[in-house]
Amino acid sequence: MIKPLFQISIAGILLLSACGDATEVKNMNTETKIDVPIIPVEDFFKNPEMSSFQISPDGKHYSYTAPWENRMNIFVKQVGSDKATRITEQTDRDISGYFWGNDNRIVYLKDDNGDENFYLVAVDANGENLIPLTREAGVRTQIIDDLEDDKDFMIVGLNKRNPQIFDAYRLNINTGEMEMIAENPGNITGWMTDHDGKMRVAITSDGVNTSVLYRATEDAEFKSVLTTNFKETMSPQFFTFDNKKLYASSNIGRDKAAIVVFDPETGKEEKVLFEDNEFDVDGLNYSRKDKKLIAATYTGIKQERHFFDDEYKAIFTKLEKQFPEMEIFMTSSTDAEDKFIIRTYGDKSLGEYYLYDRTSGEVTDIANPSPWINEENMASMHPISYQSRDGLTIHGYLTLPVGYTMDSAKNLPVVVNPHGGPWARDSWGFNPEVQFLANRGYAVLQMNFRGSVGYGRDFWEASFREWGKKMQDDITDGVNWIVEKGIGDKDRIAIYGASYGGYATLAGMAFTPDLYACGIDYVGVSNLFSFMGTIPPYWEPYKKMMYEMVGNPEEAADSIMLKEASPVFHADKIVKPLFVAQGAQDPRVNKDESDQMVAAMKARGVEVEYMVKDNEGHGFHNEENRFEFYRAMEAFLAKYIAE
Repeated sequence: MIKPLFQISIAGILLLSACGDATEVKNMNTETKIDVPIIPVEDFFKNPEMSSFQISPDGKHYSYTAPWENRMNIFVKQVGSDKATRITEQTDRDISGYFWGNDNRIVYLKDDNGDENFYLVAVDANGENLIPLTREAGVRTQIIDDLEDDKDFMIVGLNKRNPQIFDAYRLNINTGEMEMIAENPGNITGWMTDHDGKMRVAITSDGVNTSVLYRATEDAEFKSVLTTNFKETMSPQFFTFDNKKLYASSNIGRDKAAIVVFDPETGKEEKVLFEDNEFDVDGLNYSRKDKKLIAATYTGIKQERHFFDDEYKAIFTKLEKQFPEMEIFMTSSTDAEDKFIIRTYGDKSLGEYYLYDRTSGEVTDIANPSPWINEENMASMHPISYQSRDGLTIHGYLTLPVGYTMDSAKNLPVVVNPHGGPWARDSWGFNPEVQFLANRGYAVLQMNFRGSVGYGRDFWEASFREWGKKMQDDITDGVNWIVEKGIGDKDRIAIYGASYGGYATLAGMAFTPDLYACGIDYVGVSNLFSFMGTIPPYWEPYKKMMYEMVGNPEEAADSIMLKEASPVFHADKIVKPLFVAQGAQDPRVNKDESDQMVAAMKARGVEVEYMVKDNEGHGFHNEENRFEFYRAMEAFLAKYIAE
């Protein structure tokens, strides 16, 4: 899956207030006063107490990440024991992710200062024999196959030969030795193995057209079996269990993506396994041990599943009764698939981790990631929808301060929060930013404007070449909707977003200067020309696609359009207060994007609050930087839209 261009993970952050203080939230209809404690910023945005639980392949241990020296490190505990062993000692930056390579070896992923040149490090479950596996300056690592049946090896992609493309390597996780097993001819953007770990599929792109290459054996030559324009996709998920055909998510010949069986020998879709009329279906789960499909998954208002297997359907039905109103996921299992790590979460809680025994059906509580969060003090996330000015249905979520309902909320200050991506989406669940803002008395409006994924091809394509135009109109229409409903006070509307959401913030401030009382731009694009010129080298194969979706700066007509859509060239129209935050090492949205915007404002004698962190990239991941950012946000919003 291609990561959305600007999507970032903001693990939490906020502001300062003394614990135990309270603020009054007044129900405008009933005049009932509800005391809601002002929750310290740290409680929203500090690192979880424990997170990312995984069970070892043999089921004897489970692992998790937890803070040590203010950074998330890996701990290992024997199942049934109270004693855990910390096996890493990262102090510069959180570990980004990890997995069990075998019963005794854990492999983790990290980068340096947010540069996103992720590399792998391996360590024994007792903390010994730590070896950096793929760390080289300027090199980024992709995981192609962890080779569950080959306990000493995995297959990775590295762009060390050419920063724009990734070759495939077989990597020994015990020694760090590796050998190239497939050299990228220059156009391959993805590799895929079969269930035996054999390299059988490759995806190529010329920037606009995508081809699926296939070979029956590793000794055969790859041949192209399907070519589509990027607007139509056939995304292989994994091979059928006989290693002959492919399960895939495809929108070829349809608006909404469906789960299909694809025959690579004929290049044809064989049958549709599941599709939904409203949403793209893009996920498929299976049992490796039992060699059977479990469920197709997709995001509607919440997470949805269509089960192919009655046993797992019964398991989830039982869990849903045990944990009502919560989302439930199986995040890790033993090789025998007799024990699973279960994760729950809701809109008011980060939920808990549980150990599920498939044989006995027993569910054992393992940990609460954030025991300091009291659900009674958290706000509900309401699904909403409204019509755009040209007739599209825009879905989203509205979170109101505790004590208000959709009927009782009147004339509240509002923070409009467009998501990053832009080809991503907001979804239902606990969001520390949103909960923080609601706790401070603000309504928070999130909308899945055109281009947001999951709503079909037509809705996605409606965003092409519409940065600052119809995409921005969808956000503006959301503001008008909440004001017309009487929920929002038109004079106390702020806009805040990260990445593309930061761009939307700047565009909103420049192109609708009277709509917002203030804006907060977090790692956002300001100049579409410089942005296109500074994208990471491994995005280079997609530049032609970006030109179709956003605009080509090398074409005269598009150049005019991109200048019109770049907020930096319209800084003279921004008349309301602006706060900008940026990571100096950001590889996606270069620091120059924020520097230009701030300089343009200051050139007019307009003071802009500007926060730069030298040890951060695309979003602030270090805990102390998150705290500082959200404290500044709180003070900024309190100054301009609070009563």
